[in-house]
Amino acid sequence: MIKAFKTAIVQQAEGTEVEVLTPAMVRRGGQSQGRDVLVCPLTIDLPEPFSFTHQKVFQACRKIEERRQWVQKHTTHRVCNHNYLGDHWLPIIYTAKGPLYGEVIGEGVMPNSYHQPIDLRDEQRQSLYYLGYQLLDSIGATPGVYLLQFSFSPEKRLIFDRLWPFPAAPAIASLRCQQPDLFTCHWHCLTGQSIPDVIIPHYLAS
Repeated sequence: MIKAFKTAIVQQAEGTEVEVLTPAMVRRGGQSQGRDVLVCPLTIDLPEPFSFTHQKVFQACRKIEERRQWVQKHTTHRVCNHNYLGDHWLPIIYTAKGPLYGEVIGEGVMPNSYHQPIDLRDEQRQSLYYLGYQLLDSIGATPGVYLLQFSFSPEKRLIFDRLWPFPAAPAIASLRCQQPDLFTCHWHCLTGQSIPDVIIPHYLAS
């Protein structure tokens, strides 16, 4: 994830200095200073006092049970529990002009192996898109790439798991097939650059 994001930054903003900090370093006060510093966390495991532009959004996504309770209260979808986690991810590229939805990512047979795209029926897509829109609106989302983690019941009903406020590990699948990839999209969103569309060339050709 870090390598992919650093590559995206360097390719889009030549000369930009990238400094990588771990949560432990941040807790010890190792935060870069300066007016031109842009903080781009790739984890929700951040210390509470740590202040940055998207802090409230990250805190909301970190409260997983609260997000699940919100979904139960405001939608008709089921939610995952502690023993059952989602194995699909919907990328939501949230620009200043609104959301763009990427192709769904799935987990392979081997743990932590991801592939994109996953073929879904149109009604499944629309249900996912609307849920994603509702969730982002409920937390006052700021521009960036989000991953809506979910699964399907045996009856193919949507089961919500959680919302990631950055391109988490499954986004690596986009490096092989999506243009621009999700890490590049995230950088564009954070820096206010436009994203006309996202495509998967091989998927379109098939």
